[in-house]
Amino acid sequence: MARPDTAAGDRPRLTRPARDTRLDIVRGWLQISIFGAHAVGSAFGAWGIHAAWGLSDSSEQFLFLSGFVLGSVHTLKERRDGAGAAGRDIWQRAGRLWLTHLVLFCMFGAMILWAEMALPLPGEVDRLAWRTLADAPWAALPGAALLVYLPNYIDILPVFILAMLALPGFLWLAGRLGAVALLVPGLLWAGVQAGLWHYWSWLPTGLDPLAWQFVFMLGAWFGRQALLRGAAMERRGWGIALAFAILGLGLFQRVAEHVAGGFALDAELAWVLAGKTHLGPLALAHGLALAYLVAVLVPREAAWMRAAPAQALTAVGRHSLNVFCVGLFLSWGVTAAFRLAPGVWWVDPVLTLGGIAVLVACGLAMERRRLAPAPARP
Repeated sequence: MARPDTAAGDRPRLTRPARDTRLDIVRGWLQISIFGAHAVGSAFGAWGIHAAWGLSDSSEQFLFLSGFVLGSVHTLKERRDGAGAAGRDIWQRAGRLWLTHLVLFCMFGAMILWAEMALPLPGEVDRLAWRTLADAPWAALPGAALLVYLPNYIDILPVFILAMLALPGFLWLAGRLGAVALLVPGLLWAGVQAGLWHYWSWLPTGLDPLAWQFVFMLGAWFGRQALLRGAAMERRGWGIALAFAILGLGLFQRVAEHVAGGFALDAELAWVLAGKTHLGPLALAHGLALAYLVAVLVPREAAWMRAAPAQALTAVGRHSLNVFCVGLFLSWGVTAAFRLAPGVWWVDPVLTLGGIAVLVACGLAMERRRLAPAPARP
């Protein structure tokens, strides 16, 4: 078990680590995968993302990486400016993300209401659980602001917001109790698995924040360790073997689901162990196994990272929040097109590849804007 921090006077001065290109590339790929997963009915979503061949999907990785980065950021700021300043910084970030969530809620909700009226998509409002907004907007808008009304497509950012609000308290505990602090988010997660509690949203949510905060806090713990000790985790032969064994189990389950013979776990047991809503234990283990293998097997710098595809993913990953928001609208559009033009073979490849191209173009455009020299002042 890691020891609690030493006294403040004995602490070495921390320096901001260089940006890890691996994280941006992985986050870029995760955004492409999230688009594919939300484009329901696409061949890419069915076969081209790692969730099709394992027990976890992009959500576990993205929450873990977000926790990793913010855990490092908070720890560095706390050492430099104090716990109060570090906490305010994280809470301000959470506040900005909350505003993004509200804007996204209003824009996406307006699109769904328009689609119900203007397109031959009967029942779209009810299918995606937007009925409260349609019938009682005076209740839906406060519910969205309080993070309790979470229709389809809008239940992801609240997990990040709530986890970020709790992050300073968790890292305060980590500084005093070491790894024992992980018991708090771990028990919250375990209670969801046991059916003792669940998040208090009005609708069944796709990601229960009380369960999913655990993978975020695990990421924050390892991000803190990486900053304080120079590495989040050590490369161990047994760890690599165990991680590959978990990935192999996930691959076996997915293949067995498509092959007759009864070798796959039955649907009910598979849901208990690897369900997404409650972040089942096998889904959590699979996501952590992937993260470990990337951390210990993929170098921080490599020639292939400077190739055009990797640079494109880097740009997408660096601007992942904006790309994510764009991807939600695009993925709904692709799904709607499948319903409007069933059986038209070219709709899937054209719209899926087109959507990926738009996401990459958005990332590259935002990266060019970031790198553009500031205009000279008169």
